[in-house]
Amino acid sequence: MKRITLGTNGPEIGRIGLGLMGMSAFYTGAGQDDAESTRTIHRALDLGVTLLDTAEMYGPYLNEQLFGKAISGRRDDVVIATKFGTFKNSTDGTRGLDGSAANVRASVEGSLERLGTDYIDLYYQHRMDPNTPIEETVEALAELIAEGKIRGYGLSEAAPDTIRRAHAVHPVTALQTEYSLWSRDPEKEILPVVRELGIGFVPYSPLGRGFLTGTIRTLDALDADDFRRANPRFEGENLEANIRIVEQVDAVAAELGAKPGQVALAWLLAQGDDIAPIPGTKRVSYLEENVAADALELSAEQLAALDAVAAPAGDRYADMSGVNL
Repeated sequence: MKRITLGTNGPEIGRIGLGLMGMSAFYTGAGQDDAESTRTIHRALDLGVTLLDTAEMYGPYLNEQLFGKAISGRRDDVVIATKFGTFKNSTDGTRGLDGSAANVRASVEGSLERLGTDYIDLYYQHRMDPNTPIEETVEALAELIAEGKIRGYGLSEAAPDTIRRAHAVHPVTALQTEYSLWSRDPEKEILPVVRELGIGFVPYSPLGRGFLTGTIRTLDALDADDFRRANPRFEGENLEANIRIVEQVDAVAAELGAKPGQVALAWLLAQGDDIAPIPGTKRVSYLEENVAADALELSAEQLAALDAVAAPAGDRYADMSGVNL
């Protein structure tokens, strides 16, 4: 797999990573086969996938524990990315945005223990806390870097002004947000800012929460508590309208003899050598499909056809108030 440097000063990584969330939370089948999830993590490392992404809220905490056990004895093979800020670990452990210095320190200690490591490569603030100045949060993260507990820090779903303010305190290693053929908002402001500042860009949900694989045409196969059942893009008329996007991806895939998900990833990789998507899966077979996208080349005509895909119907979340802060 092609390797890139994540931002100006970040680690060298395989340019396709792995999102671990669905192994333990939010999606159909989460937490039902930890053995297969562990095999998937091991296979990822064998294939040159090095950036593996988790968070304390996945489970909560269960995903970090699974990840930590899976990489026991292979710590040097992996760039660990995890996230804090959606639990008040410095007080009572309840859900809630908390970017305070006290919570930064309490959260990292919990993650280090669950992951079974003495340092985290990339530590993201999962969501911005409107009640805590970003400068306070970053100062605490800078202290952790100085102490060797984290190697770098990132922001997830942060607005351009927040990114600049954070970077002025201590350089941001990476910015994570949703970006795919059906979530192209970062192209307007986020991508230009991170490229100006030399910050790595990590798209999550690069397969549109599985929609761009072409395997979801109805919600019948999704568990009752699957997050996507309440996602506007998967509901009612929006779902029917958004199938047109998959049909356009299907058409390009048919030309190449590839899978739709591979085409979606290849389009994303073609947007720049500074982009490192983290498609999520808990199955070895889907992981191998995703990694194969690294070798898929799209023609100028195919890229143009995909660029012309219309925006999807529906917002990314039912409640958009917590993103782009």
